[in-house]
Amino acid sequence: MRDQLRAAHLALTFLTTLPLPHIKEVRDGDFARASAYYPLAGYAVGGAVALLLWLPVPLPTGVIAALGVGAWLLLTGMLHFDGLVDSADALFAMKTPAERLVILRDVHVGAFGLATGGLYLLLLWSLLSAPIPPLAPLVAAVAARTLLLIPMNTYPAARAESLGARSREGRVWAALLIAAPTLLIPGAWAACLAALVGALLAAAFSARRLGGGLNGDTYGLIVVTAELTALTAFAWGR
Repeated sequence: MRDQLRAAHLALTFLTTLPLPHIKEVRDGDFARASAYYPLAGYAVGGAVALLLWLPVPLPTGVIAALGVGAWLLLTGMLHFDGLVDSADALFAMKTPAERLVILRDVHVGAFGLATGGLYLLLLWSLLSAPIPPLAPLVAAVAARTLLLIPMNTYPAARAESLGARSREGRVWAALLIAAPTLLIPGAWAACLAALVGALLAAAFSARRLGGGLNGDTYGLIVVTAELTALTAFAWGR
């Protein structure tokens, strides 16, 4: 039980900026065990944004959506956004897979990353401005972090020494069980299916461009892609 609580704690401190005490020493296998609790981070991030959309705040819809985008970025520490931007610079470069892996380590942001990051923010703001159900961000955030485990445990790690490699071999079924309550929310099944398609397509594209493997930055790309496709499913036809 203590190991499981430790794993849940590590998942929340790794994937969110919640004011929790950090684990001083990370042992072998801790990150793999923590991956089973990634949905908890989705509940925290998506739940906060959902609450913001639900509250009767006397502000224009666009302003509330902008605050939602800010909350989303703040609560994740821009972890997945950073992965998206870095991945865009590498994956869209006309280079070899080995050279793209080098680009992923570059701290500078290029044109592809800048454009992709801007497009992501615009899409997220537009979707949060749409007449989606208030709980849509909760479903999207939980689904994205849960479904990440499928490509994470399907594709090899692009670099064996990376943090992403240490997070593999997670408990997919345990994560699905934790995320299951969100399926009771109207529209969640379609949104989760859309998130699954988005995650798998992003993973396949990333692996093909990197020579067959994935890394932590591409995990961020997969998460934000799954979130956007889930939110799009909620907004479809409204």
